[in-house]
Amino acid sequence: MAPIRWGIVSTAQINDELLPGFAAVADAELVAVASRTADRARSYAAEKGIPCAHGSYEALLADPGVDAVYISLPNSLHREWTLAALRAGKHVLCEKPLTVREADAVELFDAAREHGRVLMEAFMYRHHPQTAKVLDLIGSGDIGNVQAVRTSFSFTVGDPGSDIRLRADLGGGALRDLGCYCLGFMRLVIGEEPVSALAHQVRTSGGVDERTYGLVAFPSGVVGLFDVSLRSPLSYGFTVVGSTGILDVPTPWYAHKPPQAVHVRRDDGSVEEHLCPGRNSYELEIENLCRAIRGTAPPTVSESFTLGNLRAIEMVEAAALHHTPLPDDHRRKELS
Repeated sequence: MAPIRWGIVSTAQINDELLPGFAAVADAELVAVASRTADRARSYAAEKGIPCAHGSYEALLADPGVDAVYISLPNSLHREWTLAALRAGKHVLCEKPLTVREADAVELFDAAREHGRVLMEAFMYRHHPQTAKVLDLIGSGDIGNVQAVRTSFSFTVGDPGSDIRLRADLGGGALRDLGCYCLGFMRLVIGEEPVSALAHQVRTSGGVDERTYGLVAFPSGVVGLFDVSLRSPLSYGFTVVGSTGILDVPTPWYAHKPPQAVHVRRDDGSVEEHLCPGRNSYELEIENLCRAIRGTAPPTVSESFTLGNLRAIEMVEAAALHHTPLPDDHRRKELS
């Protein structure tokens, strides 16, 4: 059986994480890349060893030699080009967040069904054995009843003046770029959808959240706390507080990097280490979508997961926008 032929829509830096995965998956063959100009596409294809270069996204989607596409465009362009790809008969792996709004994602999944194509949002950590181990330990009651989840993700963008993640018109911001990880894993572990949220955002002059701090409450009484930032030192972690133990995931998002382990702490000070070796998360992601296209496995990142995550993001965003901090003079009085 011939491998599934892939094209990449955009020459974004994130592609570098996926390229080794395309090379490693036996059922995937990267055959084409598209950019907004022919020169850029040819230069990128030559540099990365991709056989075919297209000088427009439309040209790649019209290529009959491409079965599936990976879309790594800015957030605000995901809906437009995912919809175009599905209508062109291509299966789609689209970078997170799938869309800026839940309603747009609903439209895309409806289009995928209409055209008989597979659509999946790209959350690489979901495919690694480490994530499965976390769910197994919690599901087995290893740390008792889950009471709270604490999680974070931050790094400093290279050039705040030009980075697309800090542009409002491109759907940027820390909540959508990084908070989607925290909220997604939180929802996955708790097994419920949040019912309320409190949040505070630090926004740029351009109206984009460079930092978001949130608390979300779930029906069972479990609480999730998270902080994300595009203007802070690199940091990440995921902790689940249970009634009989605390579960720590040192590398929740980059699960394929050391230590590839989950730690459980007990009241007596003991720590249990659960090793979770596995292949590169991006490779597993590509492999999963190839299997979904073949009909031999469902997409690991399901439609319900994606829609629920976008709903949670909008809930947190609404909470932040309705939160009015005290004026400076009030704060000074309180502190004096």
